[in-house]
Amino acid sequence: MKDTLDPQKFRDPEVTAKGEPRARVALSNPQTLWFNTGTLCNITCANCYILSSPTNDALVYITRAEVETYLDQLEAQNWGVRVIGFTGGEPFLNPEMIDMAEAALARGYAVLILTNAMLPMMRRSVREGLARLDAAYPGQMTLRVSLDHWSEARHDEERGPGSFAKTLEGMDWLRDAGIAMAVAARTLWGESEAEARARFASLFETRGYRVDAADPGALVLFPEMDAAVDVPEITTACWGILGKSPDSVMCASSRMVVKRKGAERPVVLACTLLAYDKAFEMGETLQEAERDVALNHPHCAKFCVLGGASCSA
Repeated sequence: MKDTLDPQKFRDPEVTAKGEPRARVALSNPQTLWFNTGTLCNITCANCYILSSPTNDALVYITRAEVETYLDQLEAQNWGVRVIGFTGGEPFLNPEMIDMAEAALARGYAVLILTNAMLPMMRRSVREGLARLDAAYPGQMTLRVSLDHWSEARHDEERGPGSFAKTLEGMDWLRDAGIAMAVAARTLWGESEAEARARFASLFETRGYRVDAADPGALVLFPEMDAAVDVPEITTACWGILGKSPDSVMCASSRMVVKRKGAERPVVLACTLLAYDKAFEMGETLQEAERDVALNHPHCAKFCVLGGASCSA
């Protein structure tokens, strides 16, 4: 594999650079509807796929009223979604985060909130809101904390000096409050998955976190995403070559709602990874977002399909 992406790749949604039919994925089993709460964040990470920072407001704060509009659409479309996810940016910077979570919980959905568990989450009003929601809807809400590495040095390398300690402080509060936690980490340091999970397991045990490091849903290990690095394009033949089903790809089971700066209304995207690529914008409604997704981006290949494999026959 070359270091840099071939400029002829990922240009045509219908065919690859070699003229082969590009793989497409249908929304076959919708399970999660994501809301991007806004791209503002309290920190700037070294490698953030959505470029969140204290100054990036390309995606603005979404509101409870807008979330409820899409919850109404979910019921009308009868998608069968089980989970409402909130991501950012840092979701707890959005002043309506607790209200939005409550709107989803009140309708019976499980709620997943992605957070760095730092100062925005640790404000008194937010902690009180989280405790209230957890008491009112026991077992329905999980906070997935971004803990890039099990070591302070590696985590702080990504998120800045002192961030590891601040995140652990937030996780300690979640532990003591009895609020369910999951963890999202990165794999850019070349460790084996087994080693990473063992090291995280040791950290979780030491601090009393009820997170099963062996469970891929409880400790999510994300590969790094660099759209400039060369990856194979995914053709219709790749499913058989890889022994993989299109139903296993993220866009078969989820969509994400975002609101762009200056826009009157939110729009629905094919997935959480491609917030800025207009080719993956599917319309303003969930009905419009039911159509197939062409895997016409390097992230589709590296992150969602290959996972380190190759479909070259």
